[in-house]
Amino acid sequence: MNNLILNTGNLLLEFSPENGALVSLTALETGWKIHRRAELGISWELLVPVNDELRNNPVYGNKQCLTSACEIENGLRFIWNGVKSERGGDMDITITVTVRAEDGEAVWYCEIENRSECIVETVHLPYLGDLNRPDDDSMFQASICVWDYFGALHQELWPHFRSNQGTWGIEHPTFYHNAFAPRAAFVLLNNEKQGLYVGTKSPETDAPVFWHMEHRPGIKSAIHCTLFDTDEISGKPVHTLFSAAHQPYIMPGETRSLMPITLKAYEGSWHKGTDIYKAWCSTWFKAPKTPAWALEPDPWLQLQINSPEDELRLRFTELPEVAKQCAKHGIRAIQLVGWNDGGQDQGNPSHTPDPRLGTFDELKQAIAQCHAMGVKIILFSKFTWADRATERFREDLNKYAVRDPYGDYYVHPGYRYYTTAQLNGINPKNLIPMCFGSEEYLDICAQEFQKVLDLGAAGMLYDECQHHGPACLCFDTSHGHRYGWSAFANDVYFARRLKEKCSVPEDFLFAGEAPYGHTLQEYNFIYHRPEHPEHLPMTRYLHPNHPMMSAIIAFDARDMINQCLLYRYIPEYEPYCFTGMPEDYPLTLEYGKLMTSVRKEYRAHLWDGEFMDTLGAAVKYADGTPHKLYSRFVAKDGTSAVVIANYSNDESITVTAELDNGTLTRYRLVDDAAFKSTENGIVIPARSAAIVFE
Repeated sequence: MNNLILNTGNLLLEFSPENGALVSLTALETGWKIHRRAELGISWELLVPVNDELRNNPVYGNKQCLTSACEIENGLRFIWNGVKSERGGDMDITITVTVRAEDGEAVWYCEIENRSECIVETVHLPYLGDLNRPDDDSMFQASICVWDYFGALHQELWPHFRSNQGTWGIEHPTFYHNAFAPRAAFVLLNNEKQGLYVGTKSPETDAPVFWHMEHRPGIKSAIHCTLFDTDEISGKPVHTLFSAAHQPYIMPGETRSLMPITLKAYEGSWHKGTDIYKAWCSTWFKAPKTPAWALEPDPWLQLQINSPEDELRLRFTELPEVAKQCAKHGIRAIQLVGWNDGGQDQGNPSHTPDPRLGTFDELKQAIAQCHAMGVKIILFSKFTWADRATERFREDLNKYAVRDPYGDYYVHPGYRYYTTAQLNGINPKNLIPMCFGSEEYLDICAQEFQKVLDLGAAGMLYDECQHHGPACLCFDTSHGHRYGWSAFANDVYFARRLKEKCSVPEDFLFAGEAPYGHTLQEYNFIYHRPEHPEHLPMTRYLHPNHPMMSAIIAFDARDMINQCLLYRYIPEYEPYCFTGMPEDYPLTLEYGKLMTSVRKEYRAHLWDGEFMDTLGAAVKYADGTPHKLYSRFVAKDGTSAVVIANYSNDESITVTAELDNGTLTRYRLVDDAAFKSTENGIVIPARSAAIVFE
């Protein structure tokens, strides 16, 4: 029988008519054989535990008999009516897989009807059994958009493969990143010239999807994690597998559709792959309204006034003195941490002011005084956790905790503060992930959030809104949700509920710590810590104008301040790891002022212009070697400016900069206002940055 073929205009897919396996996948524009060997094709894989004594009971799609396979409009449909599991025998489960061509993409849809007495726990679909790199010797990797501090995670797939799973629990090197969809909505399987985009096709998901990578039969070198560059070794095929691993927990008698997964090939850098998500995102994403003051490039200060170890650094009545220092140095807002009862990360989810620091009214009055000086107070808030050590948790809140399949609540180890006992893990406060599927707990959160509003704060920064610690699914149906409910399913609803339940002023700032994907529709300000020399600004590229703030902790933080200029981040000063005052690190403060001044003077490009990352420009050394630390900004009049940073501690660099369309003629440094011609190169001293103009 001939293979069933689907041509999307971008990809050519071939499926076995015998078992429905994907046996060939080709990128039409470049000829890249993404899946090359038909004998390694896979259709899907299920995990259907029979009971707690027989958990690892897989169902391999390739071993099942197809009930039907047919062509439909713009696609193919495969049906398996009844399956045979490896250890549990025959099971009354129907799997319907539809693969459609949609705008050049290949989109997998799946419906599973579970008439068995077991739970369908995991579904791998789509499944590439022979993921091949393009035909060159460059590094092949998976770039996962994790909506986290580093912008993207790279997992090398060739010539090295580093497993992140313990050797005691796997047969082959395996990688699952804990940033699954919806937090990691897509992954790019790519080298520097081309790649394959794999992403979810819905902004929200009620079942997490993990990106699964595996290499068989094993690595060549354990020290270097190198791979064999042959088709087989010792009579066994050498191949890399990739799948979307859904965790739907389909109950007996339940029919459920999985999250659609889309594939599309692209040619070019990671930007081109990210553009696929960006284009789809534009069809549903609605940017939140942000208070005008928060749209300005002015820096912030983060200040912790108490911790779980009772520092009691600052009384509420002393807060206006801090605001005076901030106003003096052009700092627009203070993110106030540890103001709540017990200090930072203690007493959660309580948002009652700590009485040892002053009264409720004293804090409210101090906030009003700060605002009168033009310095906004943003209150650090937490709703994800409950403090396990509190009587409130032991007597009441524990019933709202996210619970595992065995009925136990998950435990986050908490954070360590200052004292030897805490720093060595002896007495940190354990934090318990709470279930946002519980309407009762959401009501408690709304009551606590109302305290933030009653204090007159200009906004809140919801810390750790991007994850739920070790919790992924909740199995406690007494909360009012299904068994195996995604702990992430209500993240957007959570913010909306706060706004609905409470009287939120129109200009109130909803800021969050690294919110992800569709939750950015509710959080109009982002805080993160991209402290990495190879930070990839994927989130900034996806959302060029969304306010994003970066932590500045070092005492001569020219490099991080230059990074803020590169990627349109607002600096948040955090001297002594956010326990000090702005004037505690004058070198950082003064360079930050210079950067902010430059940004405001040339804001038409550097702030109001569109961030393009490196697209449309090239920066090179004299020998033609690329310099990677640069960004291009395009003003509304179409002209460009390029920011180039030098992270070196002691060496200046000389580079050239070119536009694809246009000529860069002059430049200046952050710390030198004199303009120079680019004719003899752009000279950037150590730890400085240049702005180059047309």
